[in-house]
Amino acid sequence: MTETFNLLSNIPLSSNQEIFETITQNNNIRIERIISYGQTTTNDYWYNQEEDEFVVIIKGNAKITYEDGEIFDLKEGDSLYIKAHQKHQVTYTSNPTIWLAIFISPFS
Repeated sequence: MTETFNLLSNIPLSSNQEIFETITQNNNIRIERIISYGQTTTNDYWYNQEEDEFVVIIKGNAKITYEDGEIFDLKEGDSLYIKAHQKHQVTYTSNPTIWLAIFISPFS
């Protein structure tokens, strides 16, 4: 049976927290829709993930900053591939920003 998921449907008008929804996953891949409402990473925290991450901005805008100072200013339709252990922060999100995030674990 085929299931459909509309990335732009059922978006709450506002939220004090980001919303993370797993669309599908298996042993090596997890696909999520993330909805941000202006949330950013705190200045003292760096994401340092075990898996690679591929993100696409479906709606809105965001900025991702790498530890070395490189900044990616993302708009609708833009994507970014973040390798495992690439320290990064989300330094801006519009209200709302809808992300498609694909996390890829190391294959054995």
